[in-house]
Amino acid sequence: MDRQSIINGLKEIVGPENVLTSDMDMALYSYDASLEKGMPDVVVMPGSTEEVSKIMALAYKEKVPILARGSGTNLTGGTIPVKGGIVVHFSRMNHILEIDIPNRTVTVEPGVITLDLQTEVLKKGFVYQPDPASQKVSTIGGNIAENSGGPHCLKYGVTSNHIQGLELVLNDGSVIRTGGKSWDNPGYDIKGLFVGCEGTLGLVTRAILKLERAPEAVKTMLAIYETIEDGANTVSAIIAEGIIPATLEMMDNRVMRAVEETIKVGYPLDAAAVLIIELDGMPEGMDENAEKIIEICKRNNVREVKLAKDEAERGLLWAGRKGAFGSVGQVRPSYLCCDGTVPRTKLPEVLGKVIEIGQKYDLPIGNVFHAGDGNLHPLIMFDERDPDEKERVLKAATEILKACADAGGTISGEHGIGLEKLRETAFIFCENDLEFERKLKKAFDPDGIINPGKMIPEPVCVQ
Repeated sequence: MDRQSIINGLKEIVGPENVLTSDMDMALYSYDASLEKGMPDVVVMPGSTEEVSKIMALAYKEKVPILARGSGTNLTGGTIPVKGGIVVHFSRMNHILEIDIPNRTVTVEPGVITLDLQTEVLKKGFVYQPDPASQKVSTIGGNIAENSGGPHCLKYGVTSNHIQGLELVLNDGSVIRTGGKSWDNPGYDIKGLFVGCEGTLGLVTRAILKLERAPEAVKTMLAIYETIEDGANTVSAIIAEGIIPATLEMMDNRVMRAVEETIKVGYPLDAAAVLIIELDGMPEGMDENAEKIIEICKRNNVREVKLAKDEAERGLLWAGRKGAFGSVGQVRPSYLCCDGTVPRTKLPEVLGKVIEIGQKYDLPIGNVFHAGDGNLHPLIMFDERDPDEKERVLKAATEILKACADAGGTISGEHGIGLEKLRETAFIFCENDLEFERKLKKAFDPDGIINPGKMIPEPVCVQ
C-alpha cells in the first residue's frame, strides 16, 4: 500500500481532521528531546481504543512501521520514527476516566499530562507519586513506556510501582487487559513487560494507577556544601542511618548558576553543590528525623542547612530543581543527558570521573541528579551545529556510561535506551541477554513494525 492509500485508510478511521500529512507537520514530529531525527509518513490522532485498534490492524496488514507518541519529552530518541511509517499521537485521548477513592486508584487515558493528573487527585487529598521533572508536559503513556521516576522515586519507587492495570492494543489490533484494581492477579505479568518496554511491544490505551494519601506534613531542607563529594557522602550516611527521605536531590555549581540566570531561586553561587532533602509523612517524629539529618550533614562538612519556611519557599526550591534541564540553555544551545545509575556509595568516585571526562573532551558538564538512588544526570552542554563538538559529546557520553557500569551500576535509571544508548547496552548485557529480549520482542511483534530500531541493538555479526 502506498502512502496516499495509508492516509486515506487512516482518514476513514479517525476523520480527515485528525490525520496530519503536510511537510511542516512531518518535520514537527521528526524529533523529540534527544539529538536524533527521523521523518514519519503520517501522523494520526485517535480518540478511542477502538480507533487505535483499527489503526494498528491497518499497520499490521500493510506491514507499516507504527509508534506511539505523547509530548515527545523523552531524552534518548524513543519517539523518533527511524523507519518512517505512522506516528500515533495520543493528544485526543487525554481524559481522566475515573477517580476511585475507595479502591485508591485512578483510571486514565495515555495522553493525560502527569501534572494535570496529580493536581486533580490532590483536590481529593491523594497523590500519584511518580514525578518526573518533565511532569508539566510529559504524559502518562510516555511515563509508562520509559518507566519514569523523578525525585520521589527514592521513597515511593518508579512508575512500575504504581501501575495496577493496563489496556493494550497488540500488533494485529487485538485489545487485551492485564491487571486491575486488585494487586493479586494470576497469570503472566504482562503489565510488567509493557512498563519500560519503550513502546516496542504494543500501544497502551488505558491505565489503572495507584493513589496514596497526601502526606500530612512535609519538611524541605537545602544543605549547602563546599565540595560535591561531601554532599554525596551525606546521601549515603542518611540512608545508612535508616532514614528514607521522600527526596535527596543534588545540583552542582554549574547547574545552580544556570538556574539562577532563569528562575532566580536564591541558590548560593559560591557553593560547590546543594542537596535538597525532603521529608514527608506523619507529623509525629518528623522533627526528630530532621534533626538527625542536620547532624549527619554537619558530620559531612555541610556549610549551612536552610529549612523552607513555607509552601512558597518550598515551591521555589523545587522550581529550580525541575527547571534545571531547560536552564542550561544559558550555557550552550544543546545538551545531552547521560542517565546512568550507580550504587550510592560510588557517587563520589563516579562524579569525579565525570569531571575528568569533561576535562578530557573540553566540554562543560553540569550535574543534577537523584542522589538518593544513585541516578546521575550529567548534562553535557554543547552546540549541536558543531560536528566536531558533537562527536566529542558522544564519546564523552559513552565513557560516562561505561564508568557507571564499571562501578556496578547501569546505563539508564529512567530515560531508557531508545536510539542513543544501543551501543552501550554491551556494558550491561551479554549477547545471550540481548537475544532473549529479541525473542520477547518477536513474540509480540513478529513483523518488527512497532517502534522499530529502539532499545535492543541488532545482533552482532561475527566473521
